[in-house]
Amino acid sequence: MAVDFAPGASPDRIAQRAAALAAVRAFFAQRRVLEVDPPALINVPVTDVNLHSAVVQLPGDGDRRYALHTSPEYAMKRLLAAGLGDIYFLGHVYRGAERGRLHNPEFTLIEWYRRGGTLDALMQEVAGLIGRITGRERPSERLSYRDAFLREAGLDPLDSPIATLRAGAARLGLEAPVRDSLSRDELLDLIMGAVVGPRLGRGRLTFVHGYPASQAALARLDPHDPRVALRFELYAEGIELANGFDELADATEQRARFEADRGERQRRGLPVGPIDERLLAALEHGLPACVGVAVGFDRVLMLAGDAQHIDAVIPFTLDRA
Repeated sequence: MAVDFAPGASPDRIAQRAAALAAVRAFFAQRRVLEVDPPALINVPVTDVNLHSAVVQLPGDGDRRYALHTSPEYAMKRLLAAGLGDIYFLGHVYRGAERGRLHNPEFTLIEWYRRGGTLDALMQEVAGLIGRITGRERPSERLSYRDAFLREAGLDPLDSPIATLRAGAARLGLEAPVRDSLSRDELLDLIMGAVVGPRLGRGRLTFVHGYPASQAALARLDPHDPRVALRFELYAEGIELANGFDELADATEQRARFEADRGERQRRGLPVGPIDERLLAALEHGLPACVGVAVGFDRVLMLAGDAQHIDAVIPFTLDRA
């Protein structure tokens, strides 16, 4: 039986990918941002309920289990707390339960941190990087999470009771067995993923900011409106490209969020791992005021080449690896 040895992406796409990787490194070199190389194999899996760590067992190490990083964030924050300045990462990360048009379990992430920066400046820098990779400057807009929901779904995500959100989800055509069993945040995520997000960024870059405080993850809350977090996501042609935070530096608050995540994972029947005590120790030592963002490199390549599936821009997806 003949075996197809070829990569999934075409030679032209592979060459474009190589050029884009070089462009990313040149972008940060010009800005004097240091590239760092955090470990992919880590001791503690992520607690975020929306992420799923790949589990690894090493021969000769008994029953001990490790994880592949879903993001280099924790290690990079430890580097910042240890005294490094502006840093970036360009490399592979791994996430389970993700395979489809926009997902491959192993993908390339660009993540960087700016000490003393602002979300406004970070959004501008993200737009500049997207322009560098794609070879095209796009107009951009800033839209609050609340206004995005009001404009695209006719729903107020902050003040509407969950019954109103469920009724709105029904009006939008989302299936009853799904929508009626979800928590508030799960329902908002469903509406964002199925309705709001796919309508954003048409012919432009749309930065959505001011996510609900319950979806802050590792971001600070807005001191002027504690209902929302200092967090943004970037959409282009209906695809999420980036997720940015004004980074939380409070170890006590971060521990509380980790514990809440662990409780929610248990409620959903997901694996529950330990908390990353080294990250909390770094926060206790002192994380400098900073902002950070992660950008999906492969999705930006899709945008650059008008590709409809992530398989077109990754040389070896999981099924061909």
